[in-house]
Amino acid sequence: VPAGIYRSFSLRRPDFNYNTDGYEGDGAEDGKSQDGSETLPYIDESPTMSPQLCAPQGPDGETVSPTKVLLVCLYDVGEIEKGLEMKKLVLSGFLASEEIYINQLEALLLPMRPLKATATTSQPVLTIQQIETIFYKIQDIFEIHKEFYDALLPNIQQWDEKVTVGHLFQKLASQLGVYKAFVDNYKVALETAEKCSQANSQFQKISEVRFPVFLSPTALLYKPIDRVTRSTLVLHDLLKHTPKDHPDFPLLQDALRISQNFLSSINEEIDPRRTAVTTPKGEARQLVKDGFLVEVSESSRKLRHVFLFTDLLLCAKMKKTAVGRHQQYECKWYIPLADLTFQTLDDSDSCPSIQVLPEHELEEMKIKISVLKSEIQKEKKAPKGQSRVERLRKKMNEQESWLLTHSPTIPFRIHNKHGKSYLFLLSSDYERSEWRESIQKLQKKDLQACVLSSVELQVLTSSCFKLRTVHNIPVTSNKDDEETPGLYGFLHVIVHSAKGFKESANLYCTLEVDSYGYFVSKAKTRVFRDTTEPQWNEEFEIELEGSQHLRILCYEKCYDKSMLNKDDNEIVDKIMGKGQVQLDPQTVQSKNWHMDVIEMNGIKVEFSMKFTSRDLSLKRTPSKKQSGVFGVKINVVTKRERSKVPYIVRQCIEEVEKRGIDEVGIYRISGVATDIQALKAAFDTNTKDILVMLSDMDINAIAGTLKLYFRELPEPLLTDRLYPAFMEGIALSDPAAKENCMMHLLRSLPDPNLMTFLTLLEHLKRVAEKEPINKMSLHNLATVFGPTLLRPSESESTKGQHITSASDIWSHDVMAQVQVLLYYLQHPPISFAELKRNTLYFSTDV
Repeated sequence: VPAGIYRSFSLRRPDFNYNTDGYEGDGAEDGKSQDGSETLPYIDESPTMSPQLCAPQGPDGETVSPTKVLLVCLYDVGEIEKGLEMKKLVLSGFLASEEIYINQLEALLLPMRPLKATATTSQPVLTIQQIETIFYKIQDIFEIHKEFYDALLPNIQQWDEKVTVGHLFQKLASQLGVYKAFVDNYKVALETAEKCSQANSQFQKISEVRFPVFLSPTALLYKPIDRVTRSTLVLHDLLKHTPKDHPDFPLLQDALRISQNFLSSINEEIDPRRTAVTTPKGEARQLVKDGFLVEVSESSRKLRHVFLFTDLLLCAKMKKTAVGRHQQYECKWYIPLADLTFQTLDDSDSCPSIQVLPEHELEEMKIKISVLKSEIQKEKKAPKGQSRVERLRKKMNEQESWLLTHSPTIPFRIHNKHGKSYLFLLSSDYERSEWRESIQKLQKKDLQACVLSSVELQVLTSSCFKLRTVHNIPVTSNKDDEETPGLYGFLHVIVHSAKGFKESANLYCTLEVDSYGYFVSKAKTRVFRDTTEPQWNEEFEIELEGSQHLRILCYEKCYDKSMLNKDDNEIVDKIMGKGQVQLDPQTVQSKNWHMDVIEMNGIKVEFSMKFTSRDLSLKRTPSKKQSGVFGVKINVVTKRERSKVPYIVRQCIEEVEKRGIDEVGIYRISGVATDIQALKAAFDTNTKDILVMLSDMDINAIAGTLKLYFRELPEPLLTDRLYPAFMEGIALSDPAAKENCMMHLLRSLPDPNLMTFLTLLEHLKRVAEKEPINKMSLHNLATVFGPTLLRPSESESTKGQHITSASDIWSHDVMAQVQVLLYYLQHPPISFAELKRNTLYFSTDV
């Protein structure tokens, strides 16, 4: 516990003066190993902040916090335009990844020197020709990038508006011919390395210890090309933040043109992908679709890679292979499409019980993953943090894979005609429909049942590695750091109408977005009865957590209770159409609505959307008129109403507990935005019909109105003044110290804030008691309400550390806010009166 953390608390009026820097670290590494021995430099795939860049020395010789560097970069724009500062940030990040790439190349060159030294002796490990083949052009690539790094570094260290870097990128692009020579030789280099490793035990030992990464079949072939891809992305970003009249602009454009032309030529020449494998009979068996699915096998969940060919479905898993060996798949089973059937409603086969984990366990894992993301971001910026990044990434990969395996609940069962059935669990009805439709489309052809010999099956399974279109399980740790992290914030979607139905039906739409590698249903329109042209015109606000896609599914509602799905005991609604759009930040991040149409099976669904970043969506703007309740300080409202808790809070809670406490996803499922705005206007004008409106309104709209009220408070319910202390308190490790701090902070709240908070806590606990029915755990509720109750006002939030990306905002600020509310939900405070009287919690001594 930091010394004096409680001494700053006074019993009546605490004043918090915390150090906002929060960073104490060692100086930059000198690049040598601790024991001074010649060891392989640490290889890390992830870009990190360069020690020279993130730990500059201040005038007194002390290390300057990376936080302060970022604050200066982002906020000190009085003398330097923001565009140039963004340009500097882009270059700093790229320079840091250049440093890592140089270290990787240097690591690969380390074994070359001793191998060359023995080549001229009587007992050479490898011949000179073998050495030159294996290490072909690596030295040249190393020197090119070292020269580029050394030239770029001083420009960033002495950054001002006159600095030009375009000529450096232009020169780098002009040397891409070396990459071409490297790629042309790579296959021979890999084969030579493998043969030498098999024939020479001494070289095998060196290769396993010194450069196992080099022997990985995918490690270096695409790493140099990936480097060009990354520099191309950086050039796009640099051009975005470089004025057209700046001397750099034409040079950067030229470098981009050269890089893009090079990538195009490489893709045309080296793409080895085949879309088909030839059967022994000379027929072409094409791969139509593949992806990772969770199979229920022997009452446990297994992650499988499933391949749909033109005549059969193959389920495989990746085999564990030794370092340097090609990855291989092992076939678990296959079904010829001619023998494949789907679950039928009258099927009498017994189905295995599907174990579904409690929602709070999944939410706990999401929190752990977010905390790990936060730690990785911090370690990247720490002078000696690079050594921990890979371990944290490995741990995050394990946790994300666990979440991906345990979150799906939608059953997808297939059978063969011989009585054997297989069960997959999917996260999305969209995904289930895609697999079903792809299989049914192939089954319309004249298919013959086939039986594969062991040799034929082995050949087909071996081809899966080259044929696959999905290479990695969809987790964050498998993505490059420069890949888009997705959107964090709120997506506003209006589902307008649909056309193209041939017959009248009862129609509705659902909206799905991706999060943590899988898709989640987020909103549902009302059912438009007996029509061919439904006009919903319903607006939804959907929270995004790193989302990159929006899916819209159109259903025909089935009211026949005899039409039950045996696997999930729910009435099966027919999917009439489905479509997906990419959430392009450039398109949706605008103040205006973006209208679009999704075409699905002859049906056209018209919708509009716009995106609000988490910062802007939780931005607190005081109301200009003080007569209402939204955007008005809570003490003003309670004083006017002569109440302890605002009327709007009491009424919304009462209505939710009356008829919404059993509603699945209450507070998580978005209400219709127009209904929420109508309720907001009614509460603001204190209309006499408010109770009638509440009783008639959809319960999700009422839940949304309560969330909106807290979000629009000009100051968060837990106050700006105490926000830094809440962040400090929740980070304490000692349980007694944490309880002492957190209870003291509650006591420090103004009475209206405290009474309202305790009222809300009691309500949320009652909601969570119905978790088996409403699927809303304490963790779920804390995730929904934490940022709403704690997110500080804009003026306050800018005083602390500034996070550079939206995903960092989620990892750092929002997760801490969730943890604060979760703490109080799990450790409910005593009553208001006792809290005010009790002084045992509030000792000023640790």
